[in-house]
Amino acid sequence: MARRRRGRPLNGILVLDKPRGMSSNQALQTAKRLFFAAKAGHTGSLDPLASGVLPLCFGEATKFSQYLLDADKAYASTFVLGVATTTGDAEGEVLTTQDASALDASQVEAALGAFRGAIEQVPSMYSAIKRDGQPLYKLARQGIEVEREPRRVVINHLEMRDYRPGTRAEVDVYLECSKGTYVRSLAEDLGVALGCGAHVCALRRTRSGPFGLEDSVSLATLEALKNNDQLAEMQGQGLLQPADSALGALPLVKLTESGGFYMRQGQPVQVPNAPCNGMVRVALESGEFLGVGEILDDGRVAPRRLVVTGR
Repeated sequence: MARRRRGRPLNGILVLDKPRGMSSNQALQTAKRLFFAAKAGHTGSLDPLASGVLPLCFGEATKFSQYLLDADKAYASTFVLGVATTTGDAEGEVLTTQDASALDASQVEAALGAFRGAIEQVPSMYSAIKRDGQPLYKLARQGIEVEREPRRVVINHLEMRDYRPGTRAEVDVYLECSKGTYVRSLAEDLGVALGCGAHVCALRRTRSGPFGLEDSVSLATLEALKNNDQLAEMQGQGLLQPADSALGALPLVKLTESGGFYMRQGQPVQVPNAPCNGMVRVALESGEFLGVGEILDDGRVAPRRLVVTGR
């Protein structure tokens, strides 16, 4: 007999402002407990060292979490120049130290220029990338280092917002980048380019796909709402984003009630003036979200991932 899932059905996306010092999974489990939700998942790990935007998908919204995982991200970070660590961040053991006081802002700005646009980046050993089923960070903690292939990532925007010179100089940066970009690796590579070593001492994700810090809520706020018995009331007042808010980059196709009926039966539907190809958001003319479809060669829209109503 199938085991019954504990919790209540809840659908939508919570844009969490994850606190520093907590893993993404710990944050997810805390939010899931507060909502007493039956099903939830996050949209890609954010390091315990980091804080900021972590969209959490509940119920039917989990079907579309991949779109948030694949979305561009934005970060604000502080790099310390003159110290390289085993992990590329402040929690690792010091590998090398070098006086960075001879560096000035113009040299750092010039070095940053090499990291704008499409670049090849070697992921950190302290990343969640898996090798033979094992996350690299677990191998690293065992003292095992494996060869990692460079990955192509795109840094669409990279700016230096402040520079504080000194033996351990600090540089504040802001970047907008593709998925799979490792800010720790960027700091390490900048340190190599400057010849002094570097690591991340602060990291905050300011945007994930369509969601920014302005959309986010803290765990402390959720706890307070829970304690005041206001959490259920707030769910319908913007606390949870609708599932289709993750799909803003996809063109929208609207169906009649009849078309929606056939699509829910798994059948492709003819749509006038549909996009030529690719994935689309599908909704009824009334505005009800149905899910994601794909434009076929004959112009029909085929269902690919639909929400289940009444849940």
